[in-house]
Amino acid sequence: MHFQWYPGHMTKARRMMQENIKLIDLIIELVDARIPLSSRNPDIDELGKGKARLILLNKADLAEEKLNDTWVEYFRRKGYSAVKVNSKKGGGIKSIQSVIQEACKEKTERDRKRGILNRPVRAMVVGIPNVGKSTFINALAGKACAKTGNRPGVTKGKQWIRLNKNVELLDTPGILWPKFEDQAVGLKLAFIGSIKDEILQTEELASELIKYLEREYPSALADKYGIQQSSDTYQCLREIAANRHCLVRGSEPDTEKAASILLEDFRSGGLGRITLESPGEGQEEIEDRRGRDK
Repeated sequence: MHFQWYPGHMTKARRMMQENIKLIDLIIELVDARIPLSSRNPDIDELGKGKARLILLNKADLAEEKLNDTWVEYFRRKGYSAVKVNSKKGGGIKSIQSVIQEACKEKTERDRKRGILNRPVRAMVVGIPNVGKSTFINALAGKACAKTGNRPGVTKGKQWIRLNKNVELLDTPGILWPKFEDQAVGLKLAFIGSIKDEILQTEELASELIKYLEREYPSALADKYGIQQSSDTYQCLREIAANRHCLVRGSEPDTEKAASILLEDFRSGGLGRITLESPGEGQEEIEDRRGRDK
């Protein structure tokens, strides 16, 4: 499969971010805890030069807990502030205000020396499509300030949100980058739903997910659907279809429906807590390749 999705509104969104970066003290970058590297847009590092940085591992409840902690430490060693959060259920949200102030303490001290007191921190919230930016903002604000949806492309334009006298947030649309040099990155983004399903081959995508699960989480499919390992991924889809009573023409397994069920179960955590990449050897090379994608 070849993965690419860069509609026109993403070009506009990137331009908007460039125009507003001069107003910003802090960049809050949300990544998906299941793919913390592959869900980082390499353009953000270029746009955010000289700005304080905070990385939030969102959807941490869907990823392995021990790997969440390992990834937080990985990013901290890189010089970022990093926190794991579950925006949908509010996990980790209470700590964010203090983390923002800590990340911007140098800026606050500079303001104080210049006689500028009590100026709120202005933070830009960025991330790829469907990573949960609007859900995070609503959880942090304690009310519905940003439009949300379980699909990429819900936020189309910028909006300023004043949380309190100390923090103002700029919500931005989710953007990918123009070219995936490493198609393994595109595959992981497709797994988590950051590329529109309508442009993907669902059964082929589900087959790739089955291959990964059988290699790294061999009990996941058996526990969820009562099926055994098989070298034939389409046979697995047929068995999932039978388990979920998805039939066409009376008795034939509906493998396309089964593929959609599998992907949705993975994305929602129905298969258990699964992480698709972990820190270790090869991560520097992945980051280098992503940098060349620009």
